[in-house]
Amino acid sequence: MRIIFFAGKGGVGKTSVSAATGIKAAQAGNRTLVMSLDVAHSLADIFDLDRGLLDKNRGKPIKVGTNLWIQELDIQEEIEKNWGDIHKYLSTLLSTTGLNEILAEELAILPGMEEVSLLLYINRYVRTKKFDVILLDCAPTGESLRFISIPTTLEWYIKKIFKMERAIVRYARPLAKRLYDVPLPGEDYFDAVEYLFQRLQGVEDILVDPKITTVRLVTNPEKIVIKETQRAFMYFSLYKMNTDAIIMNRILPESVRDAYFEDWKGRQGEYIRQAETYFSPIPLFPVNLFRGEILGKESLASLAEQIYGDRDPLERFFDGEPYSLAKVDGKYQLKIKLPFIEKKDVDLNKVSDELIIRVGGFKRHVLLPRQVAASTSVSARLDGADLSVQFEP
Repeated sequence: MRIIFFAGKGGVGKTSVSAATGIKAAQAGNRTLVMSLDVAHSLADIFDLDRGLLDKNRGKPIKVGTNLWIQELDIQEEIEKNWGDIHKYLSTLLSTTGLNEILAEELAILPGMEEVSLLLYINRYVRTKKFDVILLDCAPTGESLRFISIPTTLEWYIKKIFKMERAIVRYARPLAKRLYDVPLPGEDYFDAVEYLFQRLQGVEDILVDPKITTVRLVTNPEKIVIKETQRAFMYFSLYKMNTDAIIMNRILPESVRDAYFEDWKGRQGEYIRQAETYFSPIPLFPVNLFRGEILGKESLASLAEQIYGDRDPLERFFDGEPYSLAKVDGKYQLKIKLPFIEKKDVDLNKVSDELIIRVGGFKRHVLLPRQVAASTSVSARLDGADLSVQFEP
């Protein structure tokens, strides 16, 4: 089984690159699915498909060639399948505020519902071995990071809050019915949350296993885009996901000799050299700007050839370890690769059996083994690209 995330800033060409990779993987005989994680789906457009075909299939995988399928989720379908009782309670709760029923149902579709539905699909496809390859066309960077943080966040909620919350509501419900006109969630709501979590169990192990899952960052030779790619690289490392390639898309080819483009080509060359330095030893795959728009299987196959050439697109182009926990001189040491950060960017807290790492606007809860959690003192330092956290016994 092979899973590859194609992530990066909006508009860099993630959909084209993921679809092109799908074409090449399918040609090699692999049952390949390209899934869109972006709410603004454009996979069907890149394959030049009739939108009516998607309306008939309503979020299911659609075969677009030999060994090749695409899937764009339909959030209304997913609400019915995965969020029934949860969505019903949220709609009822919103209705009590005076909203009409239709508006309450719309507002009860919360951020994260579609991402959880996608995680459920990934978990199911891996377990049933329905596909050999899953290629994920990610939303822009911030939304992608929210997607990969969901399993950790849900695990934390279930372990730390859920049972207590359920017990409190069970005892408070009879009293609240007499005194309060806002309904508290029923047992069916809590059963639905628990069942949802059970179906998600194991998905985080899939996402952080570098033998199965890697990230490929798609970028352009522009200063702002490369800066965001650096941040994405750091945050994916924070969530223990291995980045195995950087795809530098839309490079002006050498054949362009017009004086109008000379300065632009010079700046692109400088940004490419910087990117090679920044991301080394992760390989950088240069991709020239196409003459026209990339649309349909033929142009996607040409793009795949330019990216990979004779290489197997499913190869792991770099094996790295974002996390490591070891015992050194009687002390436990957690090392996390966090390139491109400074000391002022990191905030650490140890609370009971978890280490809370905050980098910028993102937070990661790392559950610690019992022996490590028992440590009385925690210290940290930056060693180049590594954040080294030491636990004193």
